[in-house]
Amino acid sequence: MHIALREVHDSDLPVFFRQMNDPESLRMAAFTPKDPADWEAFAAHWSRIRASRDVVRTILGDGDVLGSTAVYGDPGEREVTYWVDRAYWGRGVATAALRALLDEVDDRPLYARAAADNAGSRRVLEKCGFETSARARGFAAARGEEIDEVVLHLSA
Repeated sequence: MHIALREVHDSDLPVFFRQMNDPESLRMAAFTPKDPADWEAFAAHWSRIRASRDVVRTILGDGDVLGSTAVYGDPGEREVTYWVDRAYWGRGVATAALRALLDEVDDRPLYARAAADNAGSRRVLEKCGFETSARARGFAAARGEEIDEVVLHLSA
């Protein structure tokens, strides 16, 4: 499958919304909006993101929308994030998309966070050169409780 990134189009948003409301995906991501089923909040969030200076991309697989990826935040503290449709987990999509994003964005250091029990996401980040730098606890809205999270960084 050919993975590519492009600017986010309005037509991507309903696809992202559907992907973000998959119960298993929400549980795995853990750190999600309080109410991911709130379309108005979702649309307002994406409006702010798209108007910002953050780098936000749609992930395409053979032309189909498979998810999104972004670099956001203040210089020196910028973080990466990605969301891939669960139907494509374990197929290298997140790794290929994150590598493409890292090729596009020169900012370093970059950071990432993942639920400590999200081995798949941690593996994607490690394949892209991120290293664990800290552990923390945070409230995971999708799980309704505080959980352990891993903080990773990419220096070069």
